[in-house]
Amino acid sequence: MGSDNAGSRPSAGMIASRVGALANWVKALVWGIAVVPSMFATVLVPALGQRAFPTQPLRFVIAFGPGGIADSTARLVAEKLSGKLGQRVVVENNPGGGGMPAARVVLSAPADGHTLALLTNGTSISVSLFKNLSFNPLADFAPVTKIGKFEFFLATSTMMSYRSLADVIREARNHPGKLNVGAVNPGSTQHLAALLLKSTAGIEFQYVPFRNSSELLVALLRGDVDVAIDGYAVFRGNVEDGKLRLLATSGSIRSPLLQDIPTAREAGAGDFEATAWNGLFVKTGTPAAIVAELNKAMGEVLADEDLKKRLLEMGIFVDPSSPDELTAFFETDIAKWARVIAKNKIEQR
Repeated sequence: MGSDNAGSRPSAGMIASRVGALANWVKALVWGIAVVPSMFATVLVPALGQRAFPTQPLRFVIAFGPGGIADSTARLVAEKLSGKLGQRVVVENNPGGGGMPAARVVLSAPADGHTLALLTNGTSISVSLFKNLSFNPLADFAPVTKIGKFEFFLATSTMMSYRSLADVIREARNHPGKLNVGAVNPGSTQHLAALLLKSTAGIEFQYVPFRNSSELLVALLRGDVDVAIDGYAVFRGNVEDGKLRLLATSGSIRSPLLQDIPTAREAGAGDFEATAWNGLFVKTGTPAAIVAELNKAMGEVLADEDLKKRLLEMGIFVDPSSPDELTAFFETDIAKWARVIAKNKIEQR
């Protein structure tokens, strides 16, 4: 019986072979448990790690104080853009200095699309008006889209005899230098528009500067100046009350708001056109995909009927564009005001 039991047991070699096979199987199982998840991780992690823009609240930096047209525009846009992007868009006011304080804020931030800039017709003027401008708007900022535009109006008191801009031009030609034309802040678009009018209409008049639109309005109502140039919002209340008369718009076409008011060109002012505008920019170096995403979102924002209505109440017309269209427009605007500043020998600051 003892010899039969010994024959049924495996030999030491067989046992070693089976143990080795079992060890290899366990190793393979452990390798599979460890490696297969890592293979899935290699495939999935990049896809999961690509976080959509934006990943944090956005800053919308403007070179104007609270309460003005630029500030109101920025806050309306920020409200709508926040809803489109799913992140808060916070307006930051950094006024003064030819836009330099605001530019410093944007240009010191990462070029990741989370810091936005509002550049305007004032930026175009600053390029030639400031001798030591600390930034180059064409090189340092990447355009996203135009936001809106508005024209200026030339107005007079109803106490005056002028019924049209043609009457003003005729008077200025008959009595060179006698008329007084008021506008805010030397170096402002309104001031340069007045100088441009001199050139295109071939007339002479005295420019009277004012610190703000409120002071300009008081002087116009009193008859201290014959004509004033400013935005429709400045004149609107007194026009409706019959105290002021709108003579012409500075735009290239009649305003959709006031179709009965001719353009300055129609009134004989030559090739006169002066328009205020604003646009959305980011820091140069921002990825093209993010610029495209912002442009798409802004296109939807500017198509919003509520936004268009609220901007129109301020005399602003939405004017979306592609980044390339904004670049071309910006370059033309800079060159235009540079010529006016040079021709009138306006001293740089």
